[in-house]
Amino acid sequence: MKNYKNLFLLLFLSISIFSQNSDRVFKSANLVKENQFKIEVSDGLYFINFYNSKIIETTFLTKEEEKNNDSHAVVLQPKLTHIKIDENTNEIIYKSDGISIKIQKAPFQISYFYKDSEITSEKRGYFKSKHIPLDNVKGNIVYNETEKIEFNLTENEVLFGGGARALGMNRRGNRLALYNRAHYGYETYSELMNFTIPLVISSKKYMIHFDNAPIGYLDLDSKKDNSLTYETISGRKTYQIIVGDSWVDLIDNYTNLTGKQPLPPRWVLGNFSSRFGYHSQQETEETIQKFQEENIPVDAIILDLYWFGKTIQGTMGNLEVDKDSFPDMKGMVERLKNKGVKTVLITEPFVLSNSKKWEEADKKEILAKDTLNNSAKYNFYFGNTGIVDIYKKEGKDWFWNIYKEILDFGVKGFWGDLGEPEVLPNWVTFNENQKADEIHNIYGHDWAKLIFEGYLKEYPTERPFILMRAGSSGSQRFGMIPWSGDVNRTWGGLQSQPEIALQMGMQGLGYMHSDLGGFAGANLDDNLYTRWLQYGVFQPIFRPHAQEDVPSEPVFRSDFAKKHAKKAIELRYKMLPYNYNLAFENNQKGTPLMRPIFFEEDDVKLIENSETYLWGKDFLITPIIKDSVKTKEIYFPKTANWFNFYFDEKIEGGQTKTVKVKDKSIPTYVRGGAFILMTELVQTTDNYNANKLELHYYFDDSVAKSERTFYNDDGLTANAFEKGQFEIMEFEAELSKRVLEIEFEAELGENWNPEEKEIQLIVHNIYWQPKKIKVDGKRNQILTENNSIVIPVKWNLNKELKVTISLK
Repeated sequence: MKNYKNLFLLLFLSISIFSQNSDRVFKSANLVKENQFKIEVSDGLYFINFYNSKIIETTFLTKEEEKNNDSHAVVLQPKLTHIKIDENTNEIIYKSDGISIKIQKAPFQISYFYKDSEITSEKRGYFKSKHIPLDNVKGNIVYNETEKIEFNLTENEVLFGGGARALGMNRRGNRLALYNRAHYGYETYSELMNFTIPLVISSKKYMIHFDNAPIGYLDLDSKKDNSLTYETISGRKTYQIIVGDSWVDLIDNYTNLTGKQPLPPRWVLGNFSSRFGYHSQQETEETIQKFQEENIPVDAIILDLYWFGKTIQGTMGNLEVDKDSFPDMKGMVERLKNKGVKTVLITEPFVLSNSKKWEEADKKEILAKDTLNNSAKYNFYFGNTGIVDIYKKEGKDWFWNIYKEILDFGVKGFWGDLGEPEVLPNWVTFNENQKADEIHNIYGHDWAKLIFEGYLKEYPTERPFILMRAGSSGSQRFGMIPWSGDVNRTWGGLQSQPEIALQMGMQGLGYMHSDLGGFAGANLDDNLYTRWLQYGVFQPIFRPHAQEDVPSEPVFRSDFAKKHAKKAIELRYKMLPYNYNLAFENNQKGTPLMRPIFFEEDDVKLIENSETYLWGKDFLITPIIKDSVKTKEIYFPKTANWFNFYFDEKIEGGQTKTVKVKDKSIPTYVRGGAFILMTELVQTTDNYNANKLELHYYFDDSVAKSERTFYNDDGLTANAFEKGQFEIMEFEAELSKRVLEIEFEAELGENWNPEEKEIQLIVHNIYWQPKKIKVDGKRNQILTENNSIVIPVKWNLNKELKVTISLK
């Protein structure tokens, strides 16, 4: 009898853990249209939609609801996909060539499979909860009833996602608020920041994207019962399951769903001069003059809020030049442009009630409303304010017209600050009675959309620069360049930055970066500053920025800090061809510029490692994130041998090694067999010459064949690739019987006129004198330098070129 009791208990637990809402009863299943199916159950309808063989969408509607297809995130159109339908008395399976969904009729259960292996399943599916109150994080309202969707997890899954947080790479075990909020002065831990994205990524290489904007929570198994729960106050009960054959494929599929990041202008990969803030035209121009006197490259300067007012408080919303401080803004911008420096201006969506624009904004009714249908006013740090209703056509047009006025000065980019929004009471309403908590998490997203679409309509040939502090899933398609907020200027602040950037890159926002040197506090620490900027060489955007108590610009730092910062910035500029190609890969495939080490070696031991990462495919980077580090233990992936970038020491892959740490650089290694394309040093990308290059090949006799491509265009024209205004250089190395052949080929856009290139081909790790070298069949002089061969090459891209090196 005891055994029967145990069996009954086991069956009961199986049903309670793995079946869905016990009251939900299957009724029927029907084809709606190609790729879309409808499942009727006792309390509503499920709609199943195949986008392709790697993306499937499920929507649940209660009996009271009508279908709402509006998504802030999804842009992909479903592609006709062959679906095989298998049905019997207890289940229906809709099966594509990749992803499949199984509907178990009794007890009702939805499960998902990829290539016949189960990836996840609904646990209770959709249900309402009256037991766990959800406040909107600010603490002034409580939602006693929320809507939830719950999934099963396997025991050993690692979970990523949920936006920008400082929690460690594995976010399983956390209950994450979905409410964009700034965290001033954070360091090693921050559970809530500016980007809260309703996206979960599993170490099993699938994603669940909850396609809904209102505030809520993501519970990543905080109760340790192998559950993943999405909780929200309202909105769509829609989610997409995305799968991939590799990490790169998974992110490609997700960014196909939510949109690809446009290619930014090349200058965005240069050095920014930025602080909080430049008080005057004179101070701005003198700062750039100082960069040029010190021969430190710089491509842009960012003006904080002093461009429209003399004080931090009481001026936000003026949104017009303070002519006392900036008497000739247009002339200043032009003079900076002539020096190769672009000007970027800050804007915020708040209009203070004492600002120059309040009366106009209130009269035109372009601000969000209060409960009496007046322009909503409330207090925050900067003053008594309203907020622009960007969901109202009049509000959107009003705001864009201000941007056009700014662009008339010759400005080349915008910084959108406080877009969480920093303060937004729940009683504020937007167009068509949208509640604050329903649009809070997508306000920054839609603000970026406003600017991006304005550019598309009125400046269609320009690539915009849109620096934003908050956004949501899909924000990358508006060219958003996100940063990690007001991080503390401490070693703890630096320590969280690789994790945040790596996580956000996996979530489609590949340009996440930090205020280099740290933002908050008056901590003067030259070692910290130097290490942060050395890390910055290998993060997407190089932008030192801080409160002005301690200078953020290297030109105003000590000789020690200035010397090492200058070296870091110079390397950043020499790497422009490599980095620009990373930007192109991100544009085409969504591939992050910074990539977790487990992208390279899919090992559970590496899944939580953010201290070492890949910069593109071929650099292995280990930032120094603690003070006074003399040695560093680094794991070198077994997929390659790795060469020290600075002095060519070879380290065999598949081992952990302790390496010495130098003041002048952070541990930087290059994959054996890699081509690294570099350029001569310039002081601004305006002087960048794509026809004078260095091509470094890291010879490794264990690599028989290697190939890389590098993209180039004019660095400015929007959609240059789509317009056929590009060149792609292809380099291939093949080793056979001690003869190394390196072939040069090019793919040219139909509207591209190539010029002859002068390339210094540098073959590293040749520890002997080669027998002979031929370039296109003609013998060439052998020049050796530091165990490398230097071969000058002139290349007409309309023709293939071959370099042959007889190694003995």
